[in-house]
Amino acid sequence: MPDFLQKAAHGLHKNIPDEYHSTTVSDHGDDWPMEDMEFRHAAVLVAVIDKANPSVIFTRRPMHMDKHAGQVSFPGGKLEPQDADAKHTALREAQEEIGLNPKYVNILGCLDIYHIGSGFKICPVVALVSPGFKLTADPNEVDEIFEVPLDFLMAQTNLKLHSKVWRGKLRQYYALKYKQHEIWGATAGMLNNMRDMLNY
Repeated sequence: MPDFLQKAAHGLHKNIPDEYHSTTVSDHGDDWPMEDMEFRHAAVLVAVIDKANPSVIFTRRPMHMDKHAGQVSFPGGKLEPQDADAKHTALREAQEEIGLNPKYVNILGCLDIYHIGSGFKICPVVALVSPGFKLTADPNEVDEIFEVPLDFLMAQTNLKLHSKVWRGKLRQYYALKYKQHEIWGATAGMLNNMRDMLNY
């Protein structure tokens, strides 16, 4: 854990990157067409549990959802009018989706802003979660809550770049598998960015 905290202190953005509030498209994100898109703001919580072998909290979306059904993701959602900023969004969504009480959450910083082809500009908020919390999934948004060891996620041999043809073009995306769970797309892309920023 001291190693992670040291890496986070030196590698993460301390504040929400200015890019989050701009209209420009960054190089970080899915390799999907983004021409003439108006991005909406969203945030996710990359929640690292404070223990001897740190782990990260993930959710699996229900199959009944219209978008991203069955996919693995971080707790999160779109910026609402009552949210002060992306950090507030990440904390609120994590409490609503998995019952994570903000009193257990210490925000460490942010990863790079991530754009996705469905039109969202996402701020990944990295936080340390103290022991003692209890989680309860909102069945409307979450089918399963699970943890993956941080060292597994950051290992160069586990998170790999893949390619596939989509809409007639060869696209690249990151993916990894942990037990029965497939983590890919935006979530895996954010993990790759975290690995780079924290110099794993």
